[in-house]
Amino acid sequence: MLGEFYKMEQFKFIEGGVCAPQGFSASGMHTGLSRNPNKNDVGMIYSEKICSAAAVYTQNKVKGAPILVTKRNLEDGKARAVIVNSTNANTCNADGEEKAWRMCEIAAKALNINPKDVIVASTGVIGQILNIKPIEENAEALAKKLDAGKDGSDACARAIMTTDLRKKEVAVEFELGGKLCRIGGIAKGSGMIHPNMATMLCFMTTDAAISGEMLGRALSAVTKRTFNRVSVDGDTSTNDMACIMANGLAGNSEIKDDCEDFEIFKSNLYTIMMTLSKEIARDGEGATKLLECVCTGANDEETAEKVAKSVITSSLFKAAMFGEDANWGRVLCAIGYADADFDISKVNVSLASKAGRIDVCRNGSGIDFSEEFAKVVLAEDEIQILVELCDGDESAVAWGCDLTYDYVKINGDYRS
Repeated sequence: MLGEFYKMEQFKFIEGGVCAPQGFSASGMHTGLSRNPNKNDVGMIYSEKICSAAAVYTQNKVKGAPILVTKRNLEDGKARAVIVNSTNANTCNADGEEKAWRMCEIAAKALNINPKDVIVASTGVIGQILNIKPIEENAEALAKKLDAGKDGSDACARAIMTTDLRKKEVAVEFELGGKLCRIGGIAKGSGMIHPNMATMLCFMTTDAAISGEMLGRALSAVTKRTFNRVSVDGDTSTNDMACIMANGLAGNSEIKDDCEDFEIFKSNLYTIMMTLSKEIARDGEGATKLLECVCTGANDEETAEKVAKSVITSSLFKAAMFGEDANWGRVLCAIGYADADFDISKVNVSLASKAGRIDVCRNGSGIDFSEEFAKVVLAEDEIQILVELCDGDESAVAWGCDLTYDYVKINGDYRS
């Protein structure tokens, strides 16, 4: 059910983001953390009942204080709310964990719940002391703004944006045992994006009934094939986290083990996380093109994944895509240094977009092609790099973006 090449029309997309599932509401507002008075900088998500919950975190050895606190809070596999701020990552600060736990207490008081049932997250500049006062002073107002409609999800999605230019929000609807279920999600991510879990912040909700153990299994499995296959710049952030809460209000029989309902749930979760992954890659800092590398014909999925990742993380290739240059040699170079076993003399490479497809390499060697038509293909804002290893039946997809002048400009004055 987690195949790479399934038809998106099989899934029913709906509005509402994290508020689409029953029993969830969200909010976001400007508290003063951001110097932009029009920018939401703190968000909140709330469930009317306790949820099964699971999360995955960055593999960076430097971890933001909110991750350490959230890990402890989720030891029992339960949660009921999220509080998150942008502007300041609350990372590498002596008082970081104290401030992160204080955010849980502030949210819990405003919502009248246990602070251990709060997921806390932060994103923004690393190494600056978090000013907790604006969050304390506005938590009650944030709770009063909770909205179960699409406006609530929109406000929260905007609150977590930093250098993001696009709001990232999606929801789907499906049936489990005759009961209508929904999954919704919001995410942020534009820079410091590299496939090493989780490459951003993502908050997901569902009204499906599923145990904490099975929710964690689903999240881990789908993360490997979505968020861990996104790269913008090769930097793994310190605050990356993806989490999901399930309140069971859809009324389906609780998923407690491997079964058909679990596969249906995973496939819909894949749809949510794959959509958000592509939106993160599309919104890469300074990006003008979404790049999707599809590797087929591998003897195992791990090989296909390593090759696809290697291509979309190549700075030289990303720069070529910005210049709309069909420099297939850079693709083959990136394939060649992937840590996997295959016969390079069998490899075929093509470039494709809605303008058409052009074959540029066959059996590991270049072939004649029209540079003029290649320019037309690469002028589009979504480019596919099709790699055939001709060595088996396994496949994988990875997503990235082009490397532009603006990426340097954005990160040259990130703190200013």
